[in-house]
Amino acid sequence: MHSADTPQQAPTTRAADPATRAAASAREAGPAHEAAPAHEAGPGPSARDTPGSPQGGRAPLHGRPRPPASGPARPGAPSLARRIDRATIINRAKLWLEAQVPYSMSEYWTDGYRQDCSGYVSMAWNLGTNEWTGSLDTFATKITKEELLPGDMLLFHNPADPNKGSHVVLFGGWVDETHTHYIAYEQTPPVTRRLATPYGYWNNAAKYVPYRFNGVTGGILPGDSVPPAQQPTVTFPGASKFGPGADNKYVAELGRMLIDRGALRFYPNGPSTKWSEADRQATEAFQLAQGWTGADADGIPGPDTWRLLVQHQGADIVPTGRTTPPPPPPAPRPGPAGVPAYPGPRAFRPGQSHLAIVAMGRQLVRKGFGKYYTAGPGQTWTEADRRNVEAFQRAQGWRGAMADGYPGPETWRRLFA
Repeated sequence: MHSADTPQQAPTTRAADPATRAAASAREAGPAHEAAPAHEAGPGPSARDTPGSPQGGRAPLHGRPRPPASGPARPGAPSLARRIDRATIINRAKLWLEAQVPYSMSEYWTDGYRQDCSGYVSMAWNLGTNEWTGSLDTFATKITKEELLPGDMLLFHNPADPNKGSHVVLFGGWVDETHTHYIAYEQTPPVTRRLATPYGYWNNAAKYVPYRFNGVTGGILPGDSVPPAQQPTVTFPGASKFGPGADNKYVAELGRMLIDRGALRFYPNGPSTKWSEADRQATEAFQLAQGWTGADADGIPGPDTWRLLVQHQGADIVPTGRTTPPPPPPAPRPGPAGVPAYPGPRAFRPGQSHLAIVAMGRQLVRKGFGKYYTAGPGQTWTEADRRNVEAFQRAQGWRGAMADGYPGPETWRRLFA
């Protein structure tokens, strides 16, 4: 259950210890509320202590001088929206995700953008300013749910009381064909996160309005014809689709899956339909992370590489600066009456690996709630795990946030009872 496990989050700063940040549950934390700016100036020394303006106002990027009030329109004004394609928007969003930027309503990241939810969208859209939830809609056009594409935003601004609920997220694509959950990129305590989220959000769902940035250069571009969150081609398309000279949709599909497994550093401009050295190096890095060597790690995807990527199984690519894959996750500790101890909500997040996920999956199968598994439960959290858990929760009579597919302590207790 989602609501039962929401921890109280302490304020996080850029200097916070990474281990402390990692110990907090990014999924269970609710969005920070953003309030109306009291003035057009950026946050002053007392901004963080002023209840009426916990969010900075519209301002130039941190460190850039503000143009005179009587001067020309400042960079990033709606009429001067910079042109940007969807792949670039998502790749910019992933930069903060990889850096695990701490949430702050008064601090600025090294790129000059404020570390709150509206600053994050301003950064991803490459606006020349830091905007807030009351101004982002002036850079965009309202659209329908059916028109949503990666790089659009879902915005809730509460003009009556901006302190109450106002929040904005980037749309990363639909989780599946039901369009009940989508991938949300958002800046929320403690750090930037990417999470399967119920439409339009965990709370105040009906108040989230979809918008499209006026500077976006059209729909999904060639080489990005499948939204990032859609399921990739399940069947391996064959070795002839990859390698020097290859130019087809499967190469772009491979790139998107590799980026989701830690290969963003190989794709500064996003994936392409044309095979490149970046594809070979990223594929090799993924194969090496599985412990493969020699011909098994030649950088050309085979059936086993494709299967692990499609099913989101195996080890992720080792981050820069590390030479060995991370140690295997700990097994769940035994609890009362032989029931495995609940490992906490952090274990059940997209891409997370934990032996508790295997134990949970096997128990779901035993109880008749494993129909979404196509290859059996694994130790990496997938959409199949979430849908099976959701089915189990609904069988308990739960609805809404109590049946979101993410196991809380009560779901865990009933599952192993």
